[in-house]
Amino acid sequence: MPDLVAIIVAHDSAHALPDCLAALAREGVPALVVDNASRDGSAELAERLGARVLRNPRNEGYGRANNLGVRAAEDAGHVLLLNPDLILQPGAASALRAAVRAYPDAGLYAPRIVEPDGRFFFQAQSFLSPYLANAKGRRDRPEGDACAPFLSGACLMAERAFLLGLGGFDEAIFLFYEDDDLCRRVADAGRALVHVHGAVALHGRGRSSAPERGRVFRARWHLAWSKAYVARKYGLPDPSLATLLTNAPKAALALLALRRAGWERYGGSAAGALAALRGQGALEREGLDHQP
Repeated sequence: MPDLVAIIVAHDSAHALPDCLAALAREGVPALVVDNASRDGSAELAERLGARVLRNPRNEGYGRANNLGVRAAEDAGHVLLLNPDLILQPGAASALRAAVRAYPDAGLYAPRIVEPDGRFFFQAQSFLSPYLANAKGRRDRPEGDACAPFLSGACLMAERAFLLGLGGFDEAIFLFYEDDDLCRRVADAGRALVHVHGAVALHGRGRSSAPERGRVFRARWHLAWSKAYVARKYGLPDPSLATLLTNAPKAALALLALRRAGWERYGGSAAGALAALRGQGALEREGLDHQP
């Protein structure tokens, strides 16, 4: 039985899946693709490339779809959650497995994620983090394995049973901050978050889904809403009013100037903050507040 199974959530990701799945195959890691109602043949492509595929009849969002994949990976001791635009480099899977042996009490592990500009991602603080305080936000990047206040949801590895025991990702969140929330709950459970420096992965950043009209507005809506949701969840100040007051005038100006990009960016943020203030849920917006 495989000790490690990769779970990839796809939504119109046919452009990115071949490289992602090829890298996993080279590393000897079987892949399970959870397809969120793609319209570009992502599910069929993934099957042709040898992945097991779960088809969702609608877009369930990132966290909810990952939870479906984790529950379906019944033979896996550990699961590797990664975006379609994430490409493991040679030896990455072996380095992650070695980290499990070296740090058996950790709860989450993540590779060194290298961005398109060649720098590697390491978030030195999280506003949800009650541990590893870094009030000044120093960005000294580690030169080896290190505990971290946050690990990116672009690529996370965890023991399947532990992740299921935590309840997986918070299913009230459609997109954004679900990884911050998970990191907080792992830390609250007394487990470390480990950056595994010797495991390297290339990240396309923003290439998981194909561009589409309205995508920026929708993403910014969820970014604003999700930040408000997790802030309230942990008793932190609600940023919604400040987000609304900052972005609404910019959205109005962009609309008057007929700048669609500005309207989508600022209008989406203002609308998401307003929805949070009104008590509207992210699942309600996406039509997911009822079973199919």
